[in-house]
Parts: sequence; C-alpha cells; structure tokens
Amino acid sequence: MTIRELWRKRTLISNFAITDLRIRYRNSIIGFFWTFLEPLLMLTVLYFVFTNIFETNIENFPLYILLGIIMYNMFSKGTIFGLNSMIARSTVLTHIYFPREIPAISGSITSFIMTVFELIIFGIFMMIFQFIPTETILVLPLIIALEFILIVGLSLPLSLFSIRYRDIQFIWTILIQIGFFLTPIFYKSDILPEFLQEILSYSPIFQIVNMAHDVTLYNTLPEIESVLKTVIVTGIIFGIGYGIFKKYQAKIIEEL
Repeated sequence: MTIRELWRKRTLISNFAITDLRIRYRNSIIGFFWTFLEPLLMLTVLYFVFTNIFETNIENFPLYILLGIIMYNMFSKGTIFGLNSMIARSTVLTHIYFPREIPAISGSITSFIMTVFELIIFGIFMMIFQFIPTETILVLPLIIALEFILIVGLSLPLSLFSIRYRDIQFIWTILIQIGFFLTPIFYKSDILPEFLQEILSYSPIFQIVNMAHDVTLYNTLPEIESVLKTVIVTGIIFGIGYGIFKKYQAKIIEEL
C-alpha cells in the first residue's frame, strides 16, 4: 500500500484508531483519564523505590523516569494493539475489502494518540519541577516519528501471525516486560556491562529512549552513529515486516 493509498483511506484509519480508544475505556468510570493516570502511578512507584531504597544520581530523575515510561509505553501499547488488530477486526475483514495493513496502522496511531496525552502530563510535570527545556527538545517529534515507524514495522507481521499462532500474544507480552527492564527507563545505560551495552545498542527502542532523554532533559543531540544505527535497524525491521505481511496476508487472513 502506497502513501497515496494511505492518504485516501485516512478517514477509515482515523475511525479505527478512535474506535480502539473508545473500546479500551468503555465502561470505565474515569475513561480517558486512565491515559494520564497510568504513567503517573508507575512514576510514583518507581520514584519511591529508587529514591528511598536505591540511591541514584540521575539529574532530573522524576522527569527521566516519566519520559522513559511514556516512550516505552508507546512502543508497548502500539505493538500489542497492532498484534491484536486483525483478530479484533475479523468480522469486518471477512466482509468488507480494504487494505489489510490498516488495522495494524490504526493500532499504532492509537498508541500515538495516547502518547500525546501523556506528553501533556509530562509538560505539566516540567512546570511543577520548574524545568525549562532547551531547543534540542525540537528533535523529540522526529524521535517519536522513528518510533512510530518501528511500531508499524513490528505490528504488521505480529498482527498476521497472531491469527494462526495465538501463543504469539503471550510470548510478545513477556518480551515486552523483559524489554522494559533492559531499556534505560529508570537507570542510565552506562551502568550496564560494556558487552551488554554493545548488544543493546542495536535495539531501536533502547536507542530511542536514550535519545529522548538526551534531547529533552540534557540539551544533548544524539550521536550520528547512534542515529544511523537506529534508522538503519528500524528501516530493516520495517522492510522485513512489511515484506512478510505482503507475502502471507492473503493465505493467513483466509483462516479468520
């Protein structure tokens, strides 16, 4: 599916994304406020643990944790929404034709919308802590865009193969939980052993969270090597994911 086709189907994509949000908070007393409350609760727990039990010398630590949670939540929610997108739309997919990439893309957009809400909370916290970001924060939208491409690249094959292999849902949830602790959300990556840093440097989400911290909190632009590595690996993931999706979509979707 080309960019032009995506643009023509923008109304359908946005409707799917908004519907996903409504379904997520249906029958919830406080509704969309969970989008704000969830990262705040996580922040409270982690901040208490790492300021009262463990010592940390990370500058702007509360903001560091909150931004890390927000960036990782976008990845976590986006890929999980994408993974379940085909199954959730099974009735529509079997009765109406539209580009089969749309459910996974709409799931990625849903996570992006939730991230925007969370970033609003982050902005409020910056004011509470009297933190004034520098001009390097202008790079943050580009980092988020790169993360969005990564999410779509993973969501496409995950959404397809979760139809045939339902175990993928459980396996991916476990991998997401492991990834949370391997990503520098509540610690600096330099505390890790060098060999592990080298391995994790090829993880796009590891680099994305690092870059988000640097440009937002520390007036530091990402190193060219890190940017190139992240862009290349993300591009490879997206290319392979999209190629797998195009090759197997017709056969697997018949099983819905």
